Amino acid sequence: MRKISLFILLLFSLHFSAQALSETQKLASLCRIWGFLKYYHPGVAKGDFEWDQELLKKIDELNNIRDKDHLNELYFNWINNLGKVDECKNCSKENKEKVYFLRNFDPSWINDKNIFNEKLSRQLLFIQNNRNLGSNHYFGTGGRKVYFKNENSYGSKFTSKPISLLELFRYWNEVEYFFPYKYQTDQNWNDVLTEMIPKFLSIQNDESYHLTLAELVTKVDDSHAFLYSPLINAHQYGRRKVPVEYTYAEGKLVITKIIKNRLDEEISLKTGDVIYDVNGRTIPQMINRFGKYVPASNSWGKITKVKNLFLFSNNDSVTVKVERDGQNISVTAKTYLLKDIITEKPAAKQKWNFLDASRKIGYANMGIIEKSDLDEMYGDLKSAASIIFDLRNYPKQTIIPLSRMILPEKSIYYQFNFPETDYLSKFYSSKNSIGRKNPDYYKGNVIVLVDGNTQSQAETTTMMFKQHPKAKVIGSHTSGANGDVIRFKIADLDTCFTGLGAYYPDGRETQRIGIVPDIIITPTVKGVQQGKDEVLERALEYIKTGF
Repeated sequence: MRKISLFILLLFSLHFSAQALSETQKLASLCRIWGFLKYYHPGVAKGDFEWDQELLKKIDELNNIRDKDHLNELYFNWINNLGKVDECKNCSKENKEKVYFLRNFDPSWINDKNIFNEKLSRQLLFIQNNRNLGSNHYFGTGGRKVYFKNENSYGSKFTSKPISLLELFRYWNEVEYFFPYKYQTDQNWNDVLTEMIPKFLSIQNDESYHLTLAELVTKVDDSHAFLYSPLINAHQYGRRKVPVEYTYAEGKLVITKIIKNRLDEEISLKTGDVIYDVNGRTIPQMINRFGKYVPASNSWGKITKVKNLFLFSNNDSVTVKVERDGQNISVTAKTYLLKDIITEKPAAKQKWNFLDASRKIGYANMGIIEKSDLDEMYGDLKSAASIIFDLRNYPKQTIIPLSRMILPEKSIYYQFNFPETDYLSKFYSSKNSIGRKNPDYYKGNVIVLVDGNTQSQAETTTMMFKQHPKAKVIGSHTSGANGDVIRFKIADLDTCFTGLGAYYPDGRETQRIGIVPDIIITPTVKGVQQGKDEVLERALEYIKTGF
């Protein structure tokens, strides 16, 4: 008899533990359902409800929910009260003209038996199959990308845990349904939600609020992404700076210029100094420290974005270890408020010129050439045997007219993935062509210089140049953030992420990978100290030797 009682008790215990849900499980399920209904339920998607308030009510009601059965009852009744969903005949019709990209599309959560019962799963599946079509209260379309709209602002200060959870849920669902590279994130996007919920619940003040938001944004692993927070800039990075310019090379910082200060004081650093430690942290450690809050597509993109933060501080000085004249020394470098650092107007750069007396090698700085310059630029340089196009910068929408000058014919040079706005989280592909039939195309060598600063439009422009029969890309891997961006706010702070996927014509990815150069060359400490542009020098060597 005792064995039977123990067996029954064990079964009851197992049943109870299977039904019990943690706070994170409950909140994660609410985030998913709230976002799903926001974009899929016809009544909600048309703006018939104060949807943020609905979420805040449900967050409060979850406090009284302890198990799966009560959770499912709460959701089932909530959805029923949103009104009847009519059958949608057009929802089942496939557009056979579209080529769909489905790597972001995963509605399997609807059938998660650990959280949802069969009745609720059927209810959600019915909404999915009879979803909202056409206009949506919460996003619109303009040009070739979407934009978010009608989102309430609750300010950038921490006011309550429910409001901070709302911002988390809003952002998580925007990525879930609109970010074309969600499938590429280092951490599965579902796991991001369960990791970040406890962190948002532990927020106590404005600074921790902003840092937790920045950590969330960093999880998209996208160099386009950012979170602009003056609070983080002031408290985390600092308001003061050592007045020098430097270049990152071989894991170190090489001082290239000493900047004057309004106090007319000399600083302890010198041009050519190689910094390998700041306040007891190596440069790689500094990258990891800041990298938690700075999103990037890859390691070199992370370096490009965080390297300018290394010599900021809120203290009057920083201690740096440097290599100088063959010796390792420790230097205390004074910092200054930005208003006390004299910003000199940079010397004007030539938009284009010849690099040799015989005018055989032309050079074009794509970061400063305007569309209106192209006819004159090409008229000057087209007689050269080689033209070096420097794309270690951000070009000025010159890609289309330039392609018509230098390419021999119209060609497909990349494909875009667009969001399927009638079935969110699905994307469809469209191949893009550029150039035109042009017997007078440029027949010399097309050399393209790239590095980690080559991002987005610059990467697409590089892909255009690669269609030239004598193109050669030289430098280091590009940023790996390609496609138009969606700009919006989270907690009233400016942010964005890539809104369109961009790929090679054969479907190969550029996001997170970048454009891989034909010839890889990166700056060296010695080269920077000697004032060399080693990438440009390698291009000149290629022109001379052919390899």
